[in-house]
Amino acid sequence: MIVRDLHPDYQSDIDPEYQIPDELWEKIAPLLPPTKEGPGRPRMDDRQAMTAIFYLLRTGGQWKSLPRSLGAKSTVHDRYQEWVKAGVFKKLWIAGLTEYDLEKGIEWEWQSIDGCITKAPLGGEDTGPSPVDRAKSGTKRSIHSDGRGVPLGVAVAKANRHDMKLTESTLESSPIERPAPTEEERQNMSLDKGYDYPEIDELVDSWGYTAHISRRGEDPKAREKIPGYRARRWVVERTHSWMNRFRRLLIRWEKKVANYLGLLHFTCAIIAFRASGVL
Repeated sequence: MIVRDLHPDYQSDIDPEYQIPDELWEKIAPLLPPTKEGPGRPRMDDRQAMTAIFYLLRTGGQWKSLPRSLGAKSTVHDRYQEWVKAGVFKKLWIAGLTEYDLEKGIEWEWQSIDGCITKAPLGGEDTGPSPVDRAKSGTKRSIHSDGRGVPLGVAVAKANRHDMKLTESTLESSPIERPAPTEEERQNMSLDKGYDYPEIDELVDSWGYTAHISRRGEDPKAREKIPGYRARRWVVERTHSWMNRFRRLLIRWEKKVANYLGLLHFTCAIIAFRASGVL
């Protein structure tokens, strides 16, 4: 894995695990907005800036901890916000899902949604008291995944926002068009007990899904055994685990929700490209 056009000390300073692979850069480069060189200092190399963002996403560091060999933190942060505004990371996610659908096929038959709370010590947009962390500031991400755990949608809200209240916004957040279910090709939605409300049954039905919701007060051992049936709701929980390996997502340092979503979209894109076999 070779990174070109970077600071001469780059290769020795940065572990290859935290460098942008050539295969990923080839997908990113066409999505970047065109730039014009003006008077003054030359513009920072795009690949170096993206590698710096990838490094922070993987290591969990803050902007001020960025190694100088990757560039000035203010320059990288400005470039990141420029690309967030241009929708680069969402476009990359769309490209990842398109590649995944082409190579493997999106698993529409069994989908699932679940939420996860993370700390947000600096506060900001869509943060609130966390019900699992002594009312400290936190945020919730809600993920919609396909049957293999590839993220199809992601929504953000205050930590004290109930999972079921995010169901519709999570479904609406998908950047790609969903095929309509048919009698021959049903689409199932697996949800845990936090979604056991009549309005969720109605919502899921209105979207054309067959609901599979764990009911409160129901004894799992008393359920009818269906031949060939296997648990599927855990898949989205694994997706959250995959996302947490990008350590920047373990704690939200971004005050602007758009900047936080940019990191989430970047992560979703990488997961999709990995599932397609590109990475």
